[in-house]
Amino acid sequence: MKAKKRWTAVILGLLALTSPSFAKEADKEQDRLGNAHTGVKEILKVPDNIPQELLDKARCVVVMPSVLKAAFVVGGSYGRGTMVCRTGKDFSGPWGAPAMYALEGGSIGLQIGGEATDFVLLVMNDRGADSLLRSKVKLGADASVAAGPVGRTAAADTDAYMRSEILSYSRARGVFAGISLEGSTLRPDKEANRNLYGHSVTAAQIIKESGVQAPAAASHLIAELQKTSPKLKAS
Repeated sequence: MKAKKRWTAVILGLLALTSPSFAKEADKEQDRLGNAHTGVKEILKVPDNIPQELLDKARCVVVMPSVLKAAFVVGGSYGRGTMVCRTGKDFSGPWGAPAMYALEGGSIGLQIGGEATDFVLLVMNDRGADSLLRSKVKLGADASVAAGPVGRTAAADTDAYMRSEILSYSRARGVFAGISLEGSTLRPDKEANRNLYGHSVTAAQIIKESGVQAPAAASHLIAELQKTSPKLKAS
């Protein structure tokens, strides 16, 4: 009996030690969601930004806020952010719960300078979305990617849109433009998703299963996307 009490005390002690650390990591992911909302909101205010017709045709939006060149050069990890998709089997419903993602590799560090840069990626078809939900994707190889056209009235039937599963954009020093992310990899951030949702959950479960509830920290980001593009436009 004494041994059982002793083991119980040890377990409780370990939980007490790990809980603050877990809460701190969860706060970090919630901050990323807040930064993603800020980035999207500011980008959508830019006159020559993402064409509305392209946003309306996107199945998912990936946001990597405030990526720094130092992270590219030193750590090889370009940035961490989130992907939000429209709900439903065919991605035609309202915007749903976010899954956390990491962007790595490639030569972006040579292109963006030393300023913090926001990246926004539009996932333009079901095949591209399903690829990202399964595993790590190499952009340009496993999924076609192109620098997205800019301007609210830009033609949405451009060659880039017709050929590419993913359209990519960047914003640095106030300048918003399409940017090529070919050669980079995009993958679900398993640890970040676990920290955010409090248990192990895959990106596919978050995006595809209605039982996964979006955290409160994602409400502003989801509301911004829903207000800007409430309905999927058929391609």
